[in-house]
Amino acid sequence: MSVAIGAAIAVLTGIGAGIGIGFATGKATEAIARQPEAASQIRSNLLLGCALAEATAIYGFVIGLVIIFAG
Repeated sequence: MSVAIGAAIAVLTGIGAGIGIGFATGKATEAIARQPEAASQIRSNLLLGCALAEATAIYGFVIGLVIIFAG
């Protein structure tokens, strides 16, 4: 039972990553709407930020799997 709880807590990192990516996407859309000529630079920074935020969710998922199968 405690293994399942630990794995669930590790996988909860996906919630934070989802909220962060949604917030960043909204702000990037606002920035592009205000300054369309900078769209390419904003888009590249957004993709880098989203990749870093999604990496934390993937790490949490992997740790959850390790807890389940190694525990």
